Amino acid sequence: MHSKVTSDFLFAQPSFISGVARLLDWYGLYDAYNASRTGREADYKALLSDWRIVGQDIQDAMAAFERSLPAESQKTNQYELFATR
Repeated sequence: MHSKVTSDFLFAQPSFISGVARLLDWYGLYDAYNASRTGREADYKALLSDWRIVGQDIQDAMAAFERSLPAESQKTNQYELFATR
């Protein structure tokens, strides 16, 4: 199966250690987020991530649909289903 695609690249990925470090960061110098060199690059990354998630949703829906079919029709080639119409 494929790995789950996430769209959280614009957000920081905190850990326990970074949480402890933030306790001592009184001036907010530790705040860093995933940045892009330009606004256009940030838009490209966000759009690419969105379309990857849409593609994953379509694949998941197709897999769920195929699982819902009766066992006999699952053995049939998917192209044969459309060729007989």
